[in-house]
Formats: sequence, structure tokens, C-alpha cells
Amino acid sequence: MHIHILGVCGTFMGGIALLARAAGHQVTGCDANVYPPMSTQLEEQGIALTNGYDAGQIALDPDLFVVGNAISRGNPLLEEILDRNLPYVSGPQWLAENILQGRWVLGVAGTHGKTTTTAMLAWILEEAGLNPSFLVGGVPQGFGVSARLTDSPFFVIEADEYDTAFCDKRSKFIHYRPRTAILNNLEFDHADIFADLAAIETQFHHLVRTLPRNGLVVANGGEASLDRVLKRGCWTPVERFNIGDGWQAGEADASGAFKVSRGGTPIGQTKLDLPGAHNRANAVAALLAARHAGVPLDVGLRAITTFRGVKRRLEVRGTVRGVTVYDDFAHHPTAIAATIEGLRSRIGKSRILAVLEPRSNTMKLGTMKAALPGSLADAERIFCYAANLGWDAAEALAPMGERALTFDKLDALVEAVAAAARDGDHVLVMSNGGFGGIHGKLLTALAG
Repeated sequence: MHIHILGVCGTFMGGIALLARAAGHQVTGCDANVYPPMSTQLEEQGIALTNGYDAGQIALDPDLFVVGNAISRGNPLLEEILDRNLPYVSGPQWLAENILQGRWVLGVAGTHGKTTTTAMLAWILEEAGLNPSFLVGGVPQGFGVSARLTDSPFFVIEADEYDTAFCDKRSKFIHYRPRTAILNNLEFDHADIFADLAAIETQFHHLVRTLPRNGLVVANGGEASLDRVLKRGCWTPVERFNIGDGWQAGEADASGAFKVSRGGTPIGQTKLDLPGAHNRANAVAALLAARHAGVPLDVGLRAITTFRGVKRRLEVRGTVRGVTVYDDFAHHPTAIAATIEGLRSRIGKSRILAVLEPRSNTMKLGTMKAALPGSLADAERIFCYAANLGWDAAEALAPMGERALTFDKLDALVEAVAAAARDGDHVLVMSNGGFGGIHGKLLTALAG
């Protein structure tokens, strides 16, 4: 079957492309925003990309169009598909019907940490010899691809609460019907599609309603929002982490080693190469989900020590003149604060120069702008790219005084960061997009 994917360079739809190709289909795709690592990954896998959504792509004559959730009414190719009554389906529905059916699905849901935790869970199963299939919203360093299809019964998936497609406004994860579900955390996000936190909690409740009695919910016990979700109805056993009477990760020593305990009783020890308490909590959640799939805890603890993280999650892009430049996907204030805290735990008192692009739909709406100063508080300098915002970034960051600068021109921002940076500094770039290739521009400017 020939499948043509609209929005193929999104992390999720790019994964769909890889899975469809591995399943034996001919796969092509199109997108308007092409940037690494997804574009590179698709090209390496031999998937032909078309730039833009010209209606002329109908001439490719695929058997099925798979439509990503970034595609809205008014898109010229989508409108042509609808006018001609051509067959189409959403990405999550195609995945559920063609790949996930009959498999043991392990889904990782939550506002933050989904990608890292999903990659970590897949890595534990891999190290345990279970050869899992997976779809991750990023590229795990140990695997080199964001999605893989094997003959294993286990499929690990990042279970996103964002809506499915223009024609299906349910959360993506409703389609997956996991047997094992991690509920990592839950707070307000996606202000473009959800009115409030209660609306998102309802979607999580719908997810919980699909879980079988022989499944498992691994829930963050420190989240009141998740407690509310589970109290609305849960027919599945629950293991709680990040809480005193449940599973917990201890403090890490200088090498990254930490103890895992249950109800205050030490269970074992592992070592994680990723900094921050949030990543140690992610590791505990992944360990518990893997245990449900049959991986002994001692095997899981050993696997964690070899986990190398995910591209664009505190990824070092280069060091020039003693200045290290990082790439991170953080875009929600909570994630920004956690990322800075994690980097701080690694570098001590060295300066952090935070470079931020408020690019997500929620951030563009200004819903979270009041929380930005607090989330950036532990960075010595802040450089914000404020182009195309519907709110005044300088006003929002005014409580930070001279520490924070805003820019409407990317080149001016790069020049300012390069001028401010000095030997021993750490430049932390945070965006959920390509950010105009700023990482390479910064390294070039620093070298000059």
C-alpha cells in the first residue's frame, strides 16, 4: 500500500512513517517545516519528502492519506482530499488499527517528561532482551531512530494528550488502549485546545477507562491532579511513585548514583547520566512499567546505567572557547525550571545563559507568561526571542531586571549571547522548534 503522510516531519508523524515503511508500505510525505533531527532521520530511511502542501500532490495517487494533527481546514492538500472524497485517516487511528492491534502497549502520558521516560522504558526492555517496538517523540541516543517495528509483543509509545486530527478532537492516547500506563504528571498546557486543567483531566480519565483489569497504572503520587483523575474511576491496579509511602528515587551523588526505595525501604541502586530530580523520578516510573512487562527490578536498575538520553533533551551541541551550548525541548515554565535545575546540579556555580523561544501554541497565547520569571530565576542571564508573539515579552520578563533581554531579530540575539558569554559559561537554548538553526549560529559566533 502507498501511504502519503501530511505533516510527516512532526516527531509523531515521522515515527508513523518509519513504522509504516517497516511494515512493508510505500511511504511518502509532505511538510512545511522541515528541520533536524526528524528530516535527517526520514531521509536516511529513504522516505521521499515534498516541501509544502500543494494540492498537486494528489497526482501521487496514494492508496491512503494519513493526516497529522498539525493539518487544519484550509490546507490546500487536505481540501483537495475532502473535495475528491479520497480515503484518509488520522495518524493515531492508523497506528491503532495497523500496528498496535494485539500487542502489549506500554503508554507514557503526562504534561512533562514523556519523551525521556518513553525512551528510558524502551531501553530497559531492550536491555532485558525483549526487543520492543516503540514510537518516541524524539530520537533516543541509544537507538538512533524515533520509531522501530519488531516482532516483539511489546510496544512502547509516548501517549500524548494533544488532539488527534482536524476530524477527531479526542486526545491521541485514547486510540492506543495500553495495558501498562505511566501517568507522569498533569498540569495545564495546550491552551489552544483545552479551556482549563479540568478539561485535560477528563481526557486522562477517558484514558484510564480503557485500561484492562490485568493492566497497571504507574502514577505520580505527588500530583493532586492525577489523584482526581483516578478517583473518577479506575478498574486497574495502581503503583505510585514520587511519594513517601510509594516508590521513590533518592538524592544523586556526584557520579549520578541514587537509591530506589519503596515505603522508605531501600530496594536497589542505579546510576543515571541525566541530571535532575525529575529524571530520577522518570527512571523509577520506567522501572515499574518494565517490571509489569516482566523485567526484574535488578535488570532494570542495570539498564538505567547505560541509558544515554534523547536528542534535544539537554543535548550538548558543542563547546567553543570554553562555552558549552545545549539544545533542549523545554517550552512550558515547569519544564524550563526543571531543565535549568538539572543543568545547575551538573555544573555547580558556573553561569547559565538561558536562550528561550516561546514557540508553543500555549506560550504564543501568553497563557504562561506570568510564570516565566520564576521558571528562569536560576539562570544568570536570559535572552528571549520575542518575534511573532501576541504579548509583550519585555514586560513579562521585567521582574528580572537587567538580567533579561528580548529580541525581535535572531541575528541580534545571537550576537548578544556571543558577546555576553565567557569561558566556563553554559548556554542553554530552549525551544520546541528548530529556532532558526540558532545552535550552529551561536557556535559560529562564539568561534569568531
